[in-house]
Amino acid sequence: MSPPTYDAAQLLQTRQIPRPGNALTVRTLLRHFALVNYTLPPERLRPHIPADRFDIQTVEIDGQPRAMLSAVPFLDVDFRFARLAPWLRWKFGQTNHRAYVIDRRTGLPGVWFFGTTLGSPLVYAARGLWRIPWHYARYRIDVHVDPTTGAYERYRYNVNSAWCAARIDLVGDAAPIGLTPGFASMIEQTLVLTHPVDGFFHRLDGALGGYSIWHPIMTLTRAQPRDLWFSLYERLGLLSAGEMQRPHSVFICREIPFEVYLPPRRLA
Repeated sequence: MSPPTYDAAQLLQTRQIPRPGNALTVRTLLRHFALVNYTLPPERLRPHIPADRFDIQTVEIDGQPRAMLSAVPFLDVDFRFARLAPWLRWKFGQTNHRAYVIDRRTGLPGVWFFGTTLGSPLVYAARGLWRIPWHYARYRIDVHVDPTTGAYERYRYNVNSAWCAARIDLVGDAAPIGLTPGFASMIEQTLVLTHPVDGFFHRLDGALGGYSIWHPIMTLTRAQPRDLWFSLYERLGLLSAGEMQRPHSVFICREIPFEVYLPPRRLA
């Protein structure tokens, strides 16, 4: 890992405290939440992330610094605005595409969002109101969990999107994830990979934007890839089709509550 400028245990504890919300705060229950994690040379990411604001988070693997990015597919079960018409609820597939960064203004770890695909017309409202890089997609989801062991016997997402089409085919063994290459402790790994609560992105008008989320600590189990492909990563020159078949690690969380603090902020 890059030398941190913060106490990882203290920061992780702080990030487990929900923030005050407002009328546009979203609450949702996410199911079949997966993290498909890749490592890659940092220079592949640099053209896509504002260097004046962010450093690229790296881990050391085989003596070499490696950047990390993740594809994060899940099913929103009851997406709703907690205070504004909470009886209106939506269910749809979603996939976030993100890289791990350090915000130079705070020295804290966060994520850079390339963008998100959603299987709901809500995407058009978010794009129009906030210029957030959300993109419509059609989802086919086929998941089966063994009721006795909790293992994922099938985990298949097929995403049809002009912005990022995807195939995700996993199998999970229900075993705890353990420490993965490049991390010195579970606290460090949890903080960087599953608890980067501040996200940043280029708005559709080119300006810098950001928003924050909250969720409790995830109960994660291991999974293995059968087939993985994301058109965005090829188009941006981040990963080849062959490299996508060999992720650094794959985690699955069966169910987790989330809060999303909207509206997104336009940042200077």
